Amino acid sequence: MKAIVYTKYGPPDVLELKEVDKPVPKDDEVLVEVHAVSINDWDWGLLQGKPLINRLQSGLLRPKRIQILGSDIAGRIEAVGKKIKQFKRGDEVFGDLTGNWGGFAEYVCAREKQLALKPAGMTFVQAAAIPQAAMLALQGLRDKGQLQPGQKLLINGAGGGVGTFGVQIAKIYKAEVTGVDCSGKLDMMRSTGFDHVIDYIQEDFTRNGQRYDLILDTKTNRSTFDYTRALGRNRTYVTVGGAGPRILQALLLKPWISMFSKKNIRFVLLKPNKDLDYMSELFEAGKVKPVIDGPYKLSDVPEAMRHFGEASHMGKVVITVEQESET
Repeated sequence: MKAIVYTKYGPPDVLELKEVDKPVPKDDEVLVEVHAVSINDWDWGLLQGKPLINRLQSGLLRPKRIQILGSDIAGRIEAVGKKIKQFKRGDEVFGDLTGNWGGFAEYVCAREKQLALKPAGMTFVQAAAIPQAAMLALQGLRDKGQLQPGQKLLINGAGGGVGTFGVQIAKIYKAEVTGVDCSGKLDMMRSTGFDHVIDYIQEDFTRNGQRYDLILDTKTNRSTFDYTRALGRNRTYVTVGGAGPRILQALLLKPWISMFSKKNIRFVLLKPNKDLDYMSELFEAGKVKPVIDGPYKLSDVPEAMRHFGEASHMGKVVITVEQESET
């Protein structure tokens, strides 16, 4: 089968399209013919081997355990292991394979708990865009942020996958939503549902005098004090990922900020695939629609990854594998 493989850490140029052995599912796995896969921050970090934790997962000097990236997949089940009860051959599924990866390929093995049935009205491209970004947005807003109807929400880094899902989820709560990103994404953000948009080059949302009930941060690239300055009293800042040193700062300052300023700092530890069925319900009800950048071909993954790394993408960067699935 064809797959995008990397054998050394570095820029997207180290990714190569190769012929590799087709995987064989274990008794507790299914074999999925991949039709679409999307790019996440994990893929970018593992590709570069940064931060160090990524090398500890894959290999200190070069990637060994993980040589095919891609976690958010959508496809059709071709074979099932003996212990599989939930799925059968021919089922159309989607899910987050974080911990195993392998999605930048024509076939990948997955455990039962990593997948959900894809709604018939959802395309494979749309399905591949959902798992990780939508889970982060939902768990950040609902579970950690405890978003309430009518609240004022700000999403930092709003033009990517988490932000474009986040605004649509927030609108279910009738929240007033402000999005922060670069100027090139603002029109798309308005069309996705943001009430207010801010070009971070032109305006510093932490110093413009506005106060928010909840901040959902996909970047975590500012001082914790900057973010809390933009919060009202007893309000909440939630980070779903970003710069390691800034996350560490927030972690260390969390108890002191809570004690002296009565503001909350919370962190999303992703629970993969936890709410895929709920997101399917929202999609079928017309309340959520993925924003797609692409799709790209499997052979174009290096280009797609470079585009992702430049942070110029809008919504989710998706790769289709259908046209190269014959082996």
